[in-house]
Amino acid sequence: MRFRHRAAAAFATLMLPFAGLVGLASPAQAAASATATYTKASDWGTGFEGKWTVKNTGTTSLSSWTVEWDFPSGTSVTSAWDADVTSSGTHWTAKNKSWNGTLAPGASVSFGFNGTGTGSPAGCKLNGGSCDGTTVPGDAPPSAPGTPTASGITNTSVKLTWSAATDDKGVKSYDVLRDGAKIATVTTTSYTNTGLTAGTAYSYSVQARDTADQTGPVSGAVAVRTTGGTTDPPPGSKVKLGYFTEWGVYGRNYHVKNLVTSGSAAKITHINYAFGNVKDGKCVVDDTYAAYDKAYTADQSVSGTADTWDQPLRGNFNQLRQLKAKYPHIKVLYSFGGWTYSGGFAQAAANPAAFAASCKAVVEDPRWADVFDGIDIDWEYPNACGLTCDTSGPAAFRNLMQGLRSSFGSNYLVTAAITADGSSGGKIDAADYGGAAQYLDWYNVMTYDYFGAFDKDGPTAPHSPLTSYPGIPAAGFNSADAIAKLKTKGVPSAKLLLGIGFYGRGWTGVTQSAPGGTATGAAPGTYEAGIEDYKVLKTSCPVTGTIAGTAYAHCGTNWWSYDTPATIAGKMTWAKNQGLGGAFFWEFSGDTGNGELVSAINSGLS
Repeated sequence: MRFRHRAAAAFATLMLPFAGLVGLASPAQAAASATATYTKASDWGTGFEGKWTVKNTGTTSLSSWTVEWDFPSGTSVTSAWDADVTSSGTHWTAKNKSWNGTLAPGASVSFGFNGTGTGSPAGCKLNGGSCDGTTVPGDAPPSAPGTPTASGITNTSVKLTWSAATDDKGVKSYDVLRDGAKIATVTTTSYTNTGLTAGTAYSYSVQARDTADQTGPVSGAVAVRTTGGTTDPPPGSKVKLGYFTEWGVYGRNYHVKNLVTSGSAAKITHINYAFGNVKDGKCVVDDTYAAYDKAYTADQSVSGTADTWDQPLRGNFNQLRQLKAKYPHIKVLYSFGGWTYSGGFAQAAANPAAFAASCKAVVEDPRWADVFDGIDIDWEYPNACGLTCDTSGPAAFRNLMQGLRSSFGSNYLVTAAITADGSSGGKIDAADYGGAAQYLDWYNVMTYDYFGAFDKDGPTAPHSPLTSYPGIPAAGFNSADAIAKLKTKGVPSAKLLLGIGFYGRGWTGVTQSAPGGTATGAAPGTYEAGIEDYKVLKTSCPVTGTIAGTAYAHCGTNWWSYDTPATIAGKMTWAKNQGLGGAFFWEFSGDTGNGELVSAINSGLS
């Protein structure tokens, strides 16, 4: 995808109103008697200030303190002071700071917090005992259990086992967590989770409870994917796939929730999350802040629930998790490479097995193992030139795809975005796309960016022509020729998706309305010269004609080509007549706020 330059975004600073709250104090020590009392210091409607006071009512010194309580669902701590506050679900724990843990007989200390919701604390415990001072045992919490191991995986169940935790007074039970939420409490070191969905990824961890009902640290997590299921669309249905760009959450201010508000989420089948990087022959997460750390407020999130400072997963990945919960039909693939990051594939191709293992480790990271249903490889271009020139040889791409399929197995989607250069001796001829097709679910054929202001003098031409036409600047640079060539290479029609750009390419200094005119350079664009979103062009430079199934527009001295709902309808009819597997597009944020281009793809393929 020629224009996919990752913008150098100014990363937003992660604002933690109470940085350092993840620290843990030393285990609580015994005291003769102590109390913990709660008051609501203020309430401003959308939030409140809570205050706890711990008092040593005994005759011996208290060297540390831990207060625990439960809030009802919907009430939570958003910031705190004078204590280290953590949570596990609706259970909250506050531990003294290093400087306020010691309380002489009769002394007291207070800590406070800001919160949201309307609930009040319940089940208060001080140092594992009652908050009214009747019992204050000096009981340390249990240790973390061992990371669970999974066995007996079926379509709908998995058996988990783990090594026991330790505790000075004994372990009473274990909480089993799936994707961070408690699903069971057991008294043994094993648990069988049933009622699961076939072909679905889950993440499991456990934590121990002691006889005082204190919870210890959460264990490591194990990623599990149930057997069975299907990653293929139902018979007769078509793939409707869109790219979501990781960096779009910055300058473009486009977030996963926009897929919901635009109505697009209900009309697509798959999302490619772009892009993971390829470094040292391995898959790696690129922008970790956008991917899994950026905090969303309630009004920004898909679920309507605000992220908290201590939750295990935030950012785009958590929003995609929420999207899939709301729209279970959507499959999400992690796309690696793209125009900017394709330089790493040559080293990856030298050891396909190691590359595939690294990619699977990223996709199956226990923090987001349930988010991704497969992997997409966007190598621009194997054994040919893109941002750099590759000389890996014609078999490198096929070998890489074989390694990925071997590693990921049949329950994951494995796809690739590939060149649409249908010219004789061009990029399609440079690699074994026919031989690689057996390992892939489909190809995203990038049938756009054929022509543009990277040739600053022109001639003007539609960047995404469906067919050839008299005067086309280069033979084979059109969708029909590319699809035909891939079919002759042995790629089944059903494994080919037609590409649609949700943007236009344009020149300036153009006097001729019809294609074929001369130009002086790239037309101005919001983010990059020569490129503009459809949502802008539809009003700033309305269509004046069509050619080869694609619209063009001449306004002033600027000349643009782009697809519209009408031209997309024609392309979808053509795709169905060709027996293609569906269509994909680059990318969501170029569409209008009501998703009219996505709607056109959906209607055209239905």
